[in-house]
Amino acid sequence: MFDSVGLRLTWGPRALSVLRIMVGLLFLEHGTQKIFNFPPRPQAPPFELFTLAPGLAGVLELVGGILIVLGLFTRPVAFVLSGEMAVAYFMSHAPRGFFPISMGGNGGELAIIYCFIFLYFFFVGAGIWSLDSLRLSQQSTPLPSGT
Repeated sequence: MFDSVGLRLTWGPRALSVLRIMVGLLFLEHGTQKIFNFPPRPQAPPFELFTLAPGLAGVLELVGGILIVLGLFTRPVAFVLSGEMAVAYFMSHAPRGFFPISMGGNGGELAIIYCFIFLYFFFVGAGIWSLDSLRLSQQSTPLPSGT
């Protein structure tokens, strides 16, 4: 008989970690593209640190992507990145039209997806394959007697 509860309890935290790692790697790529133009894109604007985009956005995507991949400070980083994607959607995509996809759309579906996935990470954490999980397990380990 199929044990869905056992499957969920065993593999749910692992699947969350895999999702976090893959989303972090893809998001990191946006940061490397803005800062280093890698992977290269035609007509990429030059990186200027003291601008909103690509400056601040590139730094948030690069550093935030690395932290998300590692699962380090996942909740606060995910909260900041979710906000970044909401701002990106309303500043860059929403003015182009109401619908993200229809008839050419505004191209904001990826910003929406990132926004809500990062919001999900804010609520559920990093999963078991993360530095956050490792830090938590070391903090909760009782000290040996006599120390």
